[in-house]
Amino acid sequence: MKVSSFMPAVTQMIYDMNLQKYLDGITFECPQIALKEKQVAVNCVLEDKDYTSDEINRIFSQSKATGESLYFVNEPVLESIAPDIIFTQDVCDVCQIDTHCVEASLHRLEKTPELISITPNSLADVFDNAMTIAKALKKESIGKSYIDNLHARITAIIDKQRAAQVQAKSVLLLEWIDPLFNCGHWIPHQIGYAGGIDLLSHPSGDSIVIDWAKIVKYDPEVLVIAPCGYSIKRTLKDMKFLQEKKEWASLRAVQNKQIFIADFDLFTQSSASTLVDGIEVLAHLFHPTICNVSNRLKSKFVPFFT
Repeated sequence: MKVSSFMPAVTQMIYDMNLQKYLDGITFECPQIALKEKQVAVNCVLEDKDYTSDEINRIFSQSKATGESLYFVNEPVLESIAPDIIFTQDVCDVCQIDTHCVEASLHRLEKTPELISITPNSLADVFDNAMTIAKALKKESIGKSYIDNLHARITAIIDKQRAAQVQAKSVLLLEWIDPLFNCGHWIPHQIGYAGGIDLLSHPSGDSIVIDWAKIVKYDPEVLVIAPCGYSIKRTLKDMKFLQEKKEWASLRAVQNKQIFIADFDLFTQSSASTLVDGIEVLAHLFHPTICNVSNRLKSKFVPFFT
C-alpha cells in the first residue's frame, strides 16, 4: 500500500498515527518532518514568494476568475511513486490543490490511483476524516485510539471551565487581514470548546470578507489573528493594515491588550491534533487563570502588546 497526500492536514494526521511508512508524494506546504523525508509532488507558482495579504488575495482572485490553477502536479515524481491512493481536498481551491486539478494530471500515469477527497466543514468532520485515513490504510484501530486521545484532551478543557463556572468571552478570530476575513468551518467550534463565542464567524461554512464597521460595532473582548498559511513572524508584518484603521485604538481588545497572533496551523490546517492544540491555546488566551498551556505550544502564539 502506497499513498500520497496532497493536503498538509492529511500528511500531519498520517504522521500523528505513525503511518508515514505508507506515505510518499506530498505537497510543498506539508509539515517540515514530511518535507525532510518524502518526495514533493505538488508545487505552486507562488512558492517562496513574499507577497502582502492584499497582493496574495488579488493573485488568487485573478486565478479563480480565469480558472487557471496556481498549483501543479510534478507528474514524473508521481509516476515514480505510483501511489494506490491520493488524498485530495475540496475545502478551498485557493489555499491548496483541489481534486479537479489533480484529476487533470492523472490520465498520463500508467497506474490510475484512487482519489479520496478530504473535505471537512465542521470539527466533527475533521475527526471523521482521521478515521477515513485510517480505514483507507486498513488501520482502523489506530485511528480510533488517535481520536479517543484527542477527545479526552477536549473533555479536560471543558471540565476545567465547568468547574470554574467561567463565562464565555466575546471573540473575533480573523483568517485574513487585507481584506478582512472572518473565521469559518471548524474554527467557531474550536472557539466554543475553548470558552469563547465569535458572533461574526460562519460555523461549518466558508470564511467571508467582513466589513471593518461590523468589527467595530461588535467590539470583541479578545481578538485572535491567524491568517491562513502565515507564521507569527509573517503576520506581524501585515499588522499595519489593522493599526492604520480609524477606530483601531478604540477597540476593547486593543485597550485591554487582548490581541494575540497565532500560527495558522492551529486553526486553518484541518488536522485533528493541531486543531485540538488550537483549542488548548485559545482556552489559555480566553481564561489564562483557569486553563494552562503546555510548553510545547507556547511558541505558537504571542501577545501583540508586550
